[in-house]
This record gives sequence, C-alpha cells and structure tokens, in this order.
Amino acid sequence: MKLFRFGAFEQEKPGVELSDGTQIDVSAFGEDYNEKFFATDGVTRLSEWLKKNADSAPKVEEGFRFGSCIARPSKIVCIGMNYAKHAFESGATELPKEPIIFFKATSALCGPNDNVIIPRNSEKTDWEVELAVIIGKKTSYVDEADALDYVAGYAVHNDYSERAFQMERGGQWVKGKSNDTFAPLGPYFIPASDVANANDLNLWLSLNGKKIQDSNTSDMIFHIPFLVSYLSQFMTLLPGDMITTGTPAGVGLGMKPQVYLKPGDIVELGIEGLGSQKQEAVAWKAVL
Repeated sequence: MKLFRFGAFEQEKPGVELSDGTQIDVSAFGEDYNEKFFATDGVTRLSEWLKKNADSAPKVEEGFRFGSCIARPSKIVCIGMNYAKHAFESGATELPKEPIIFFKATSALCGPNDNVIIPRNSEKTDWEVELAVIIGKKTSYVDEADALDYVAGYAVHNDYSERAFQMERGGQWVKGKSNDTFAPLGPYFIPASDVANANDLNLWLSLNGKKIQDSNTSDMIFHIPFLVSYLSQFMTLLPGDMITTGTPAGVGLGMKPQVYLKPGDIVELGIEGLGSQKQEAVAWKAVL
C-alpha cells in the first residue's frame, strides 16, 4: 500500500495506490494524513477500511498533481553531514561525534514534482536527496532498541539548500533551508511494515540527466534507530513529524568548481522502493 496526496496546493486529498497500481481517492475515509491520523494508527485503520471500500472508491483521474505525501507536520527535523563523503566534501575535517541537528520551516513543504523556486537574491541553491522518516507515535526518551516501533514509515525528500544563506550569513542553517518549495516530499508515504530495512536502500539524484548522487542509506554515520532515540532525548517527536536523515556526496557545494541551480535545470531523484521525484528550477518572481 502506497499512500499519496493529490490535487491543488494546500487543497490536497488523500489517495492510495493499490498493489496492482490502481490509484484511488480515499476521501470517503474522512481523514488527511496528518498528526491525528498517525496518532490513531491510521495506517492500520485505512488498511481495514480498504478491504471493504476499495472497489467502490473512485479512481484518481490521470494527470493529477502529487502533493506532499503527508500533511504539514508540527516540525521537520534535519540531520546534517550524516554521510562521511558528504561531510568531507562540505569542508569538514573530521566526522561528527554526535548528530548535527537543524530545523527546516514546514512552509517549505511541497509536492515531489513541483517547480523548485530559486529564492530572490540566491546564487547558491543546491540539492540533497534524503530519506525522510515519519514518526507514528508520540516519542520521548525512547531507547534505541525500541525506536523503530515509533516510526510510521518513509518517503523521498529533497533537502534544497541555499548555501550562501546557510553558511555565509551568520546564525543558524535554517535560513538556507526554509525557502518555499525547499522540501518536496513524496510521491508516496510507504508504511514501515512495507520496508524491510530502511538502512539498506539505494538513493540517487541526477542533474540535467547526469547522475551525481549515488549511494545507499547503509552509508549513514548515524542510523535511523539511533537518530530517533537521540532526538527524543531533546524534544518530543509528535505523530507525523518528519526526520530527514542527511544526504550522500554529490551536492553542488562539494564540486570543483561548485555548481548551483539555474533556471531551467532539471533535478530528478529517488530512493529504492519509495518512488522518484522531478523538479524544474525556476527563478523567483514577485506575486502581484
């Protein structure tokens, strides 16, 4: 079962792609994929509902827009430099001894195939394919051995970053991470029960048809159970919260010479079993 959301931006409806590839509108289930849904074991309840109602649910018409696969969460928690080669290409002289944590504004969330908007005054907009972990239960001070019990599932995320805003303007990284369209998520939310090992998934990203990121989540420095446990020592993670787990080598910041997005560039990315995304870079313009 693959969960997705579809329709106009901020007017999305819940959908499900069945095992035979049929995509159906499950609005009649009566819930969006939000905090309440995850807090009340919505994945199981939806699965039971489908047994009785899948055949009568309307099919989603072709040509629809994928929205973010979950509704806007209470927070997006990001892990920096969680792949060794990326840490070194970013200028680190040693690997982090503890996870580097920063936040991303939830208003950056968008659909997996929406245009990425190069921000006003940006010169260094960069890409980062990442595995997103979606929390399923309220999580505080959880042991690493039990951490996966609190994970609802997984999705593809592109952690777009404006490097000048992030690294050259002082303060915290959040400034370079939070522009509108900087968090395309999806196309699918895949329940944890359908992913054998989230720390053994191939992930990749291409720029204008050339693959420049190509790795596996097994290369993470800090793996998912540790990250969930670690974060829960400092904050309560709520159902539907998103942890984005870092990117492998191959970002524009690490290239020599550095390469950043320009209008018309096409970014494609994906993670094994979770689906793929495609974005076109466009220049920011004032909304009149």
